[in-house]
Amino acid sequence: MHAGAAAAQLLGHREPSTVPRGVVALACAPPALAGALLRGPIERRLGTPATIAAALGAGGAAMAAAERARGGRARDDARLADGLALGGAQALALIPGVSRSGAARAVARMRGFGPREAQALSDAVGLPITLAAVASSARASTGGDRGTLALGAAAAFASTLASGALLRRVGAARSLYPFAVYRVALAAAVVRRLRENERR
Repeated sequence: MHAGAAAAQLLGHREPSTVPRGVVALACAPPALAGALLRGPIERRLGTPATIAAALGAGGAAMAAAERARGGRARDDARLADGLALGGAQALALIPGVSRSGAARAVARMRGFGPREAQALSDAVGLPITLAAVASSARASTGGDRGTLALGAAAAFASTLASGALLRRVGAARSLYPFAVYRVALAAAVVRRLRENERR
């Protein structure tokens, strides 16, 4: 799935990035460190429906809060502190239910970047992390059904390509509120289903 998403991201990157390389490099450090140290505990403890619902709700709240921020900073104005903040957001996305792109966009908005600039920053710092995840998954792979893996990669490729195209057309300059509402609604649906299962 990481390979499919990375291929779609590479295909969708038609313009050279103007985000400073040092910012991109620093943004990779926190998720790489968190993945190396915390991958096991995260997979064992934070993949339940309840924790995913909590992450969805928290992510929605963070996006709504970020939408209240105002600023006109340009992507090439990003500094090392911005890279560290973006890296922290990407590290949080190791938690199931947290969107990497959404977290990075929210943090960028909170740091004074406009909607389009926040999207550009999210894309720039996200691609190296996705490629690193491909390499990590390949090393950790113990085989499996190649047909199923290929189908998952194809689905990730198609969905990433489609969502990227849609975001470039209508979403990059728009509010984070719709994404926040969607995440909170999905979290509520998961909680409702959990409660229904408990009553059975």
